[in-house]
Amino acid sequence: MKKGFLIYWLLIAQIAWAQDFKHLIPAAQGHPRLLFLKSDEAIIHRNIQQDTIWANLHQQILKEADVLLLKEPLVRKQIGRRLLGVSREMLRRTLFWSYAYRMTQQPKYAQRVEKELLQICQFTDWNPSHFLDVAEMTTAVAIGYDWLFEALNPESKKIIQAAILSKGIEPSYDKRYTSWLQASHNWNQVCNAGISLGILAIQEDYPDKAQELLQRAQKSIVLPMKDYGPDGAYPEGYAYWGYGTSFQVLYNDAIEKAYGSSFGLNESPGFYASAYYLLHMTGPSGKNFNYSDSGDGIDFHPAMFWFAAKTKNTSLLFTEINTLKSAKNLVTDRLLPLVMVWGKEASLVNQAIPKPFSYLGGGPNPVAMMRSSWTDPNALYVGVKGGSPSVNHGHMDVGSFVFDALGERWAMDFGMQNYESLESKGVGIWGKEQNAQRWDVFRYHNRSHNTLTLNNQLQAVKGKAEIQWKQESNRRTEVILDLSSLYSEQAQRVSRQVALVNKRVLEISDQVQVGNQDGELVWTMVTAAEFHAGGKGKAYLTQQGKRLNLELKGVKGEWISWSTEPKHDYDAPNPNTRFVGFKLATKAENKLRYQVILEPVR
Repeated sequence: MKKGFLIYWLLIAQIAWAQDFKHLIPAAQGHPRLLFLKSDEAIIHRNIQQDTIWANLHQQILKEADVLLLKEPLVRKQIGRRLLGVSREMLRRTLFWSYAYRMTQQPKYAQRVEKELLQICQFTDWNPSHFLDVAEMTTAVAIGYDWLFEALNPESKKIIQAAILSKGIEPSYDKRYTSWLQASHNWNQVCNAGISLGILAIQEDYPDKAQELLQRAQKSIVLPMKDYGPDGAYPEGYAYWGYGTSFQVLYNDAIEKAYGSSFGLNESPGFYASAYYLLHMTGPSGKNFNYSDSGDGIDFHPAMFWFAAKTKNTSLLFTEINTLKSAKNLVTDRLLPLVMVWGKEASLVNQAIPKPFSYLGGGPNPVAMMRSSWTDPNALYVGVKGGSPSVNHGHMDVGSFVFDALGERWAMDFGMQNYESLESKGVGIWGKEQNAQRWDVFRYHNRSHNTLTLNNQLQAVKGKAEIQWKQESNRRTEVILDLSSLYSEQAQRVSRQVALVNKRVLEISDQVQVGNQDGELVWTMVTAAEFHAGGKGKAYLTQQGKRLNLELKGVKGEWISWSTEPKHDYDAPNPNTRFVGFKLATKAENKLRYQVILEPVR
């Protein structure tokens, strides 16, 4: 603990040392200076000529840039409390067109960027009440201004500069909109990145303002950076790693290229390790470990190419390269052109295979992932969730797991529900108190996750489960979770052990020391597979012609299945899914021990 605090305060001191940006000489003079430098262009051209995968990706970007030319200019269309969809589309268009112009010098791309920028600058505002909208819009405008500086009309430059200041930077001083400066989650990363790129784009004309804003950002952005420690497990899960960490990389890369240093941010404990976290979050089924507010699809992450370059470990790109080869809709990723920059030194032909089969991450929301192989399509994979419902975007999913085998996901997580679908119906989804309405939403509470429910009660919001390796060997890889604080009013002690055995069986062992009242334990697993009862503690699941055997040992109980249909009209439907599990009567002061075996039939 003392060592951790020492590292943290050394980091703070290093960042504080670099606060006086006024006396630092920018490493990148003139334009372009944000992210994609002039010197990068020749390297990217070389890659396109020598590597077919890079060439194909380059052509996809140019093709999409041409498709976007046919679109109508964006208008200020707000959905609920968000303008975010417009901001994100603006960032996508700007990056695609600006990259296309830089690499082809065709005027049509620069002209359209200029037209779109002038349109955006005429908006009444960029919606500061939901500041992510401002941040992404400012990022887009800053990149367009910087990358196309020599091609823009002088009068247009004045209008764009004025909009960066009035619609991006000035609202960041309004206390009504800036709680993100004290936050430790993705809002801090996205908003600090957007405002910083905005001022970096125009810093020669506003040097004092640049110094002030960059000092503020450096002091603020350390808050989410510390949550990567100690092992890189991003507290908000897969989808928000893709959001928060991508903008953290935008910020770090922009600062480093502008001043020749990240001032210690890159070396923050756990930051580089977070790339290993994301790598292990993908299962062989082609789905991610989608705890918290995340869908289960596999996203493409340009930021992983930055991490691979920084750590000189191309095995981090294992999933990304597979996605590059197979995915058809990569152009929907608004940051896609940055892959050409961040990955410019990487060879995509000779794909490195990761070596570790397991990952354990601590911090605010601990998780563990284990697998039997990286290359076997039938490999076993399990992701196990510790942590707390109290983290940003958290669910009552502590103790939950997902499980892949035979190329299928057998134990699944419903993941997130669209926020607007709930907010538009007046549902308060951002409260974190024990009695908050958030926990009435079907997909958020523990009864709908692959964990335990005792006496039909919710998990304790303030509870937290740590995860530890119990054993790791060629035969058995096992973790143990102490879930007691999540059920403190129903049980004296609750623990769960999750093990991959001989690379062919998943074992889940629970121990429950019952409290001072009789009650009921419900063991739940969500699945899209068909359920088949077997009797005597046995059952099996089938999907796509494949089979998974289920067995309960240590207690008398039978496998059952029940509906996943939610009870509220505001809940999202869950078609073609079901709960499977068992229910056990509990006696006061008794100890309950049992083991669940999940075995794929090959």
